[in-house]
Amino acid sequence: MPRPRVRKVVFPAAGLGTRFLPVTKAQPKEMLPLIDKPTIQYGIEESLASGIEEVVLVTGGGKRAITDHFDSSPELVRYLERQGKEDLLEKVRQVESLTDKLDVVYVQQKEALGLGHAVWTARHQVEGEAFAVLLADDVILGAEPALKQLIDAHEVAEGATVLAARRVPRDQISRYGILKLGRSNGRLHEVEDMVEKPPLADAPSDLAIFGRYILAPDVMEALDHPAPGALGEIQLTDAIKQTLDTGHVVALEFEGDYYDTGTVPGYLRANLALALRHPELRPAMLEVVRELVSPAELTGV
Repeated sequence: MPRPRVRKVVFPAAGLGTRFLPVTKAQPKEMLPLIDKPTIQYGIEESLASGIEEVVLVTGGGKRAITDHFDSSPELVRYLERQGKEDLLEKVRQVESLTDKLDVVYVQQKEALGLGHAVWTARHQVEGEAFAVLLADDVILGAEPALKQLIDAHEVAEGATVLAARRVPRDQISRYGILKLGRSNGRLHEVEDMVEKPPLADAPSDLAIFGRYILAPDVMEALDHPAPGALGEIQLTDAIKQTLDTGHVVALEFEGDYYDTGTVPGYLRANLALALRHPELRPAMLEVVRELVSPAELTGV
């Protein structure tokens, strides 16, 4: 009997966004723009392109802007129609059409108790089936959606939990969850252990976990009985580690350009990088760089 394809994705979007205060005091960090789209929209579009049918948005208080962004806006549409601004009208319709193509469910996380707790909050929507988790802070762009790569790997690995992974420079290892690997088959690796933010001397590899997961049902079962985590939070990696002995966990080195928008430097870098990729914006951005940065600074002198 063929295994059911992954068809649901959970978006944890209940964080307080404290790294971006004060702008995130009343604005969800998931709504911070990358050029002309909020970061969460990149993830929603990736989900649709990966064959996902249902999106579960786990939100907290003050996240109304996310709902409004994907909802219809008749007044704005009428205004743009009257003004004859067809190019802008098309952009608005593209956003609103996303929720026509996907079922979107909103679930509230009443307390910010960690990523594992946010995922567990969606348990009734994904009960008994494998599902995806996508962290909107991690924007990944490429020819093939990163989430689809993980879904395909989940099928190849016969229903295993799949972690998105990428090799990181040695001086950045302590910033990530790092994997201890078993056997490998190309870009797909068996996972024997996970170490959260280890010092370089204790790191079992240079392969780090990034913000995409396909979780087998036993991970949600582990979240039902979570191990105590740091600061009282329920961590997703702890639940995955509980399944290492009884289940099958693999890591896929995904392909695509990765942008970390979860920190201020990473967010600014992502905006500049995407602007330089944009044919209409690139000339202006190059001129800004030349104006603000001296040749000596650009060459590291």
